[in-house]
Amino acid sequence: MSLQVHIRKKLGDFVLEADFEQEEGCMGILGASGCGKSMTLKCIAGIETPDSGRICLDGQVLFDSEKKINQKPQKRQVGFLFQNYALFPTMTVEENIGCGVRDRSLRKQIVREQIQRFQLQGLEKLRPSQLSGGQQQRTALARMLAGRPGIILLDEPFSALDSFLRDQMHRELMEILREFSGKTLLVSHSREEIYKFCDTVTVMEQGRTLMTRGTRELFASPGLVSAARLTGLKNISPYRKIGHRQVLAMDWNVKLQLPPEDPRKTDGREDGGTGLTDAAAGELPEQGFIGIRGHHILAASDTAASDGRSKGEEPAVERKDAGGRPGGISTDGRDAGEGTEAWNLYRPVLEDMQEAPFEDIFLLRNAQGGDEKPLWW
Repeated sequence: MSLQVHIRKKLGDFVLEADFEQEEGCMGILGASGCGKSMTLKCIAGIETPDSGRICLDGQVLFDSEKKINQKPQKRQVGFLFQNYALFPTMTVEENIGCGVRDRSLRKQIVREQIQRFQLQGLEKLRPSQLSGGQQQRTALARMLAGRPGIILLDEPFSALDSFLRDQMHRELMEILREFSGKTLLVSHSREEIYKFCDTVTVMEQGRTLMTRGTRELFASPGLVSAARLTGLKNISPYRKIGHRQVLAMDWNVKLQLPPEDPRKTDGREDGGTGLTDAAAGELPEQGFIGIRGHHILAASDTAASDGRSKGEEPAVERKDAGGRPGGISTDGRDAGEGTEAWNLYRPVLEDMQEAPFEDIFLLRNAQGGDEKPLWW
């Protein structure tokens, strides 16, 4: 079963055209401010009505413009966590949580369970103004899950928290999502949050869905210049081909050698996990754009890596919930264990800014008949 969203909505000069599907797990919606992320969630929840299209959740049609179907929000089995939490200011914690329970006969029992689950004991009679930011968020999460939703929608859930509370709530939400059997949609400006929580990512720009990809695939092989920038890539230069799998990055006046045409087979993907597409693994365009992430460059004059390892050694493994960033390198020296994963290996060293073999490199060429630039890695 899946979530299917194919909708169009016009708001003044802005046009939202959301078009994606989600099978299981947590999907992120990544995009700049004003690109339509929050409006997409509101249309799924039934708070806003699309002009046309269709929304279907696990076989249940929530909205269909042609068939004149538009389910009321309370019948959609959708849990929504707003940016400001939207707690009722005159209600207590337990009353707010109870609002999410439709079955009155089970309300008290479910409220007690949620209070215990979110560690809200002793706060039951307090109102939102008497709670800290973290307590307000836990109350909002408890209310959302009390209704037993089939999907939960998280709209910038950490934007109102300071960095300490944000890290704490990251860990708590990760535990919640592990236990939740339904689907999750997370809207965020933060690529760190997207990388940490999401199995797949939908990239939006100016109201349009550009692509939907696996999270790691998106960060490894973004596919479009706009998507690459959203994932944090800052170093992009025009290039021209100067030899077999060799290019000149013109902004930097640096010659770079691409890896051999035999991608490694490491993770079951057809590209072997290197991120090389068939096109990039074969003949290169004569010109285009090339990008390098900063953590793939290590000064050739350095005798050792910044964390004390010799050049060429693999980094230690980093825990996914340890506050790391996509593309971050572990420096804590821990061995791999349960719940850990290798994020990045040091790449071949940049030798005096010349003739550097990079294993992670991507190329872009102009799309025929469009402004978008397809990205090859």
